[in-house]
Amino acid sequence: MIKYAILGLLHYTDMHGYRIKEHIEQNFGNMWSINYGQIYPNLKKLYDDGLISMTEITQNGEKGPPRKLYSITEKGKNEFAGWLDNSPEKPMLLRDPFLMRFVFYGFGDMSRSVEVIDDQIKRYEKDLKRRKKNLKKRDNSGIYVQLIADLGVNLNEMFLSWLKHSKKEILENISKNEQEKTNPEIRRAAG
Repeated sequence: MIKYAILGLLHYTDMHGYRIKEHIEQNFGNMWSINYGQIYPNLKKLYDDGLISMTEITQNGEKGPPRKLYSITEKGKNEFAGWLDNSPEKPMLLRDPFLMRFVFYGFGDMSRSVEVIDDQIKRYEKDLKRRKKNLKKRDNSGIYVQLIADLGVNLNEMFLSWLKHSKKEILENISKNEQEKTNPEIRRAAG
């Protein structure tokens, strides 16, 4: 998947490895995450396979090695076009470390789970603000980019709604459990 994300981005403009990673994180974070350990080996393989070319650019007056600017080749464009023509390999799979923990919070401290949910709410509110701001930038990016940007906003809003609902339900459950501990009649009626 990373291979084709890189090829797709290079259709728009030539990019450095850092910019490719930054662009994927900012604009496709709702679909999957990526790290530098994945970017550079994929760029090397794409280069070795002749799907991209690389130009070293010296940094004017700056120390360090030349920067590598990557471009898609004709062979890369053909490979990418073939990928676009095929159906997706797998259905959408959501991989989120928070959700993996969430399912097991019943074995831990419920108050701590509410704190973690609050942190997630803050994160998603910040992301939503950024995504909505970026929607205006996508107006000239073409219909497909606009629709993916819309999906990012919609998923963000949906997840925020779910987080707030979950927090409310957990707090009500904590309150109910506390009442049962302090009032024996409630405990007997519940049993």
